[in-house]
Amino acid sequence: MYHAIFALHVLAATVWTGGHLVLALTVLPRALRLRAPQVLLDFERSYERLGMSALAVQVATGLWMALQLVPDWTQWFAPNAPLARAVALKLMLLAATALVALHAQLRVIPRLSAATLPLMAWHVAAVTLLSVGFVLAGVVFRYGGLAA
Repeated sequence: MYHAIFALHVLAATVWTGGHLVLALTVLPRALRLRAPQVLLDFERSYERLGMSALAVQVATGLWMALQLVPDWTQWFAPNAPLARAVALKLMLLAATALVALHAQLRVIPRLSAATLPLMAWHVAAVTLLSVGFVLAGVVFRYGGLAA
C-alpha cells in the first residue's frame, strides 16, 4: 500500500512542480514582456483545477506517509529524529506555500494589472521555489531524514 501511495504522491508532485516551472519559466516572462496580465490569468484558469487537485493529493498522501514514518504526530512539531525533522520541513514548506498562494488569490490576482504584474511575479517565483523545495525535501526521506 505504501508504494502505491508514494507513487501517487510523486505523480502529484510532478504535476504541481512541473506546472509551476512552466509558469515561472515560460508563461510569466511572456506576460511580463507583453505587460499582459491576461496571459497569467489564462494559464491559471487552465491549470488551476489540475494543479489544485495535485496539491490536494500531495497533502493527503503526504500526511498518510508521514504517519507511517513517524506514527506519533506530536513528534512532527517537536522533531527529535531525522525523519520527524524531514516531516516538519515539509509541513513548513506547505504552510509557506499556503500563505503565499492565499495572498496571491485574495489580494494580488483580483487586482492584477500591468502595473501589479511584478508583484505577481514575486508570488510565482516564491511558489515555484517552494515547490522545488518540496521535491528536494522529499529526496531527504530516501536518505533517512534530516540529520541534526
